[in-house]
Amino acid sequence: MGKGTNIKSVFAREVFTERGHPGVETTVITEDGSISKAVSTSGVSMGQYEAKFTLDGGTRWNGLGVIKAVNNVNNIIAPKIIGIESEKQRKIDEVILELDGTKDKSNLGANATGSVSAAVLKAGASSLGIPLYQHIGGVHACILPVPGIIFMIGSKRYGGGSKSGGKPSYSVMAYGFDTFSEASYAAWEIKTDFEKKIIDKLNLTPSPSLFTNFVIPFGVIKDDRVFLDILTDSINSLGYKDKAGIQVDVAAGTYYDRKKYKYIGIFSEKEKNREEMISLYKELVENYPFVIIEDPLEEDDFEGHSYLKNNLGVEIVGDDLFTTNIERVKIGIKMDSAHSVLLKVYQIGTISEAFDMVNFANRNGMNIQPCSSRGEGQDIADYSVGLNAGYIRESAIGNEGNRLLEIEAQLGNQAKFLGKKAFKGFL
Repeated sequence: MGKGTNIKSVFAREVFTERGHPGVETTVITEDGSISKAVSTSGVSMGQYEAKFTLDGGTRWNGLGVIKAVNNVNNIIAPKIIGIESEKQRKIDEVILELDGTKDKSNLGANATGSVSAAVLKAGASSLGIPLYQHIGGVHACILPVPGIIFMIGSKRYGGGSKSGGKPSYSVMAYGFDTFSEASYAAWEIKTDFEKKIIDKLNLTPSPSLFTNFVIPFGVIKDDRVFLDILTDSINSLGYKDKAGIQVDVAAGTYYDRKKYKYIGIFSEKEKNREEMISLYKELVENYPFVIIEDPLEEDDFEGHSYLKNNLGVEIVGDDLFTTNIERVKIGIKMDSAHSVLLKVYQIGTISEAFDMVNFANRNGMNIQPCSSRGEGQDIADYSVGLNAGYIRESAIGNEGNRLLEIEAQLGNQAKFLGKKAFKGFL
């Protein structure tokens, strides 16, 4: 390409994020004047095998400030990649990886490396004058993902989950439709109906804004089945039986007591060992329309995940189990532990590493579920379509949903929606 695609400047700053704590925003400007930005932020729960984010510590932002990571971008990474063609993604990522010099990004921080790498990817698309999804997937980028909508969060209903970041979180996945736009509306309709019903059923105070995710206080209910009954009623009463189902992100490892070998305060007050958790999942799948269970057991239990994958009849997705890390995925494939890998682009530290993981997983028969929880924002829509992921975490509405609707309109008749065919384990 011409010199116009070369990187002219790279600049990072600390910015506010929807997570309630700061993130690293990196801006890349190319010689032709194209400007691209990407934000990376830590999640509300972090798996122990994720690449390390550089945080400031201390009292400012409760230790979650990112000035150190910002300085790593501006003072260490930026000078080394200025002048390189922005479309040379792998070349730039190799420079970043060499500068960090660690496997887990503990030197510069995955929030620093990830924000630069993603901003470069967007700069390459901008300089080439094509959408990000097309830059990622070329002419093959045409599949709109099955979307979901989150309807329940909260970790302290039964006195546990202090490290879970609000998990388990429950979502409705709308799969039985012909287009993304139809699925998006159905997800919205189900959540609207559910929120009205649960307010009435549990005598809750309505939130000022519909779609403020419900957090049920300690002691109000004794079991998650209470609101699963309400949600199932909403799905069925709206005529969406066998067209919409439930995803739960359990983040089970955050409830696991390694001294007791039990899961404390999850799904109900009763402490549960591994066998009791497995029995519970069987019961839930039998009685409620589950389609995806994410991280159902602690993140070292590949064998337990394998049992659930081969016996539940729903999609088993690994997030903390895999952490977008190809080495973890290799173990999962060998152990036959999951149908799908949750993709968080910044969770591993560079675009090239994330996409290498995706390609490896796909070649070995695994699905990918993109997720925007590390700051990807509406870019996750482009990642999803560019990688032809059949389904996505949430994203039915909001900025991500709007971007997917825009892509659907751009693709026109070329857009494809796989629906239930996107799943490998959901029977």
